[in-house]
Amino acid sequence: MTLPTNHPLRIVLNDEVHARTPEALSAPCRISYLAFKTDETSRGDIGRKVQELAERFGRPVPDDKATHYSENFGTFRFTYERHSEFSRFMVFTEGPNGELFGHPAIKALPEDWVAGLPGSLIVAANVELVRGADSLPDPDEISSRYFAGNVLVGASVASGAGRVFTDFRIHDDGFTRFLMQDISLTPRQAGRLAQRLLEVDSYRMMALLAFPVARDLSPFLSTCEAELARITAALVKPGDINEPELLERLTTLQAEIENRRSVSAYRFAAAAAYYDIVKHRIAELREGRIEGLQMFQEFTERRLEPAMSTCAAATARQESLSTRVAQATQLLSTKVDVTLEQQNQAVLASMDRRAQLQLRLQETVEGLSVAAITYYIVGLVGYGAKGLKTAELIPLNPEIVMGACIPIVAALVFWGTRRVKAHIAK
Repeated sequence: MTLPTNHPLRIVLNDEVHARTPEALSAPCRISYLAFKTDETSRGDIGRKVQELAERFGRPVPDDKATHYSENFGTFRFTYERHSEFSRFMVFTEGPNGELFGHPAIKALPEDWVAGLPGSLIVAANVELVRGADSLPDPDEISSRYFAGNVLVGASVASGAGRVFTDFRIHDDGFTRFLMQDISLTPRQAGRLAQRLLEVDSYRMMALLAFPVARDLSPFLSTCEAELARITAALVKPGDINEPELLERLTTLQAEIENRRSVSAYRFAAAAAYYDIVKHRIAELREGRIEGLQMFQEFTERRLEPAMSTCAAATARQESLSTRVAQATQLLSTKVDVTLEQQNQAVLASMDRRAQLQLRLQETVEGLSVAAITYYIVGLVGYGAKGLKTAELIPLNPEIVMGACIPIVAALVFWGTRRVKAHIAK
């Protein structure tokens, strides 16, 4: 039967659940594990180092874009996995040959190749898988022989099918150590158990990368909170305030906070995701208590959870501070707007008063204009009356004629001025 055309990602998405499958392990065996914090450049360099190793041993060379590579190199088995922030290697050899942790699996790799690996080493661990008896071992003896007398973390796992011991400390050889006892583990169970233990260690370290960021952020947040307190105190203080200066300080404060948030937001979000993975991987161990030892869950809750709580508190503190600065900025902006409205009202009132004064002045000028025009017209009438009297054309006294004309001329001038003013206004 011919099927319809596949979605471009169908095969990739289906095979994703089968990627990075754990190796089947049988006791006794040894595992060495390296995890490197990488960036875009070092990820490509690590991929090329894996290709170089395969070419050196005459094994199939992985693709440049491969995120997983697993191959049997004869005397050892090698796996490589690339993740978003780190890359990791696992080397498997049969053993043990001699004392536990005395001949780690990483010695099967060329020393110069290991020394030239790019990136920053974040985890290095050696795992010894040995056959265990049904009876409980003496934790003190295990600690003194293999863990330098350090306090152990241990539990029975896989519903009692195995036991695991570690101290989560970096020993003189630069590696942490895990001792796995196989009581009734199947090879696939043993492989999954080793993978989960190493993932717990890896994701624990990746999660803790956020803790120094949170610790360094605390003084900065305290300084910002003190500055915000001073600004808000100035806002509620009675009397005039320098609003442009306060707005500039708030804007600068908001920019600094947002800059720190942009730097730390991804780190804190990644830490929360890694912490969730750690808790899930520990739950998958199906731990049982060994008397006198902390279980992995207890160790994680006591050591890792406070650090993650600190990171969560720093995140919440940043969010709260940013919100409070935004609210203070909005409050100051509102205060500035109210002040501007008050100033505008004062300007409008002043303009209204000036308009009224101009109107009164105009009316005064109009009155003076009427008087002046009347004076000149009456003067002209007087000259005319004097001329007519000199010519003996009228018997009236010119002063009487002028006096009689004053009210008539004034009334006509006033009426004419009003008509002209009304016409201009219209």
